[in-house]
Amino acid sequence: MKTLCTFLLSCGLLLMLCMGCHEALPEGEGEACVPTVVDSLDATARYRYLLDTNLELVDDSIRLACLPVMDCYITLKRGDRVVVAELAEHPTDSIETLWVKLARSEAQQGWLPLTQMKRSFVPTDSISQAIYLFSRTHASYFIAIWALFVVVWLLRKLFKEPMMMVYVNDIDSLYPLLLCLLMALSATLYASIQQFAPALWEQFYYNPTLSPLHTPWLISLFLASLWLIVLVLIAAIDDSFTQLSPLAALSYLLGLAAGCVCCYFFFMITTAWYVGYPCLLLLGWLFVRRARRSWRLSRYRCGRCGHPLTGPGLCSHCGALNR
Repeated sequence: MKTLCTFLLSCGLLLMLCMGCHEALPEGEGEACVPTVVDSLDATARYRYLLDTNLELVDDSIRLACLPVMDCYITLKRGDRVVVAELAEHPTDSIETLWVKLARSEAQQGWLPLTQMKRSFVPTDSISQAIYLFSRTHASYFIAIWALFVVVWLLRKLFKEPMMMVYVNDIDSLYPLLLCLLMALSATLYASIQQFAPALWEQFYYNPTLSPLHTPWLISLFLASLWLIVLVLIAAIDDSFTQLSPLAALSYLLGLAAGCVCCYFFFMITTAWYVGYPCLLLLGWLFVRRARRSWRLSRYRCGRCGHPLTGPGLCSHCGALNR
């Protein structure tokens, strides 16, 4: 009951946060384009989410062309910040059809191909920075979690201490398995967006929000799954330390983290081959099966220790007689 109350309270806080942290995407304005540029109005309409976006250079250096002056460039170094001022489309250009005007100040402005801008610059928004950092470093973090889990598992085997693990030797809680299911769902949604709607992800990347409200439905589902992961993780941690000793709870949570890492990598890879979708349904079926079994067991509990019982009789945990 305590964990359920905590979960419901977290859901309420999440709802209030979602109502207050939405950042609307900027509206496209035709007057932001230069009239003399061919099809610049169409380029602005298609890439309007880039306008007025603050960017930070992550490459060592880069040069902006001071068009229309030939052989005139502005050099930027790592860490320099610019803002997207204009977009221009040149269908006959042999280098790049879409160019972006970046402004460091009123005096320092220059043009850069859009593809090079995407490779060399990162939005300064904290959410975009987190996405960029996670995409570059998540593999090393996940490998470290798995290595630590293997070391702890070997140590407990060496000292002949049992190690609780999600689904195999699980605690009396649905939250750990639900956390793995949500991680699999998030990885499937992310891989699906990258494969079928990359422009949608790019638009979210340059104008991010933490709210699943007023966003395209795929992005809304993805953000909602991330928020649910946070809430279910809190509930899983609470249940783990309630039912286990602190050391056993830490080892169990480490195994749970390793399981979530496996779910992430497995569904990220298999979704590209369409195998992840039936696997997600299978994992959902396992969760429903476990939930039904947990519901049957939760109908009876020992009056002395609170351990779940299959029916009236002796408690297998403390030996008390329940009638």
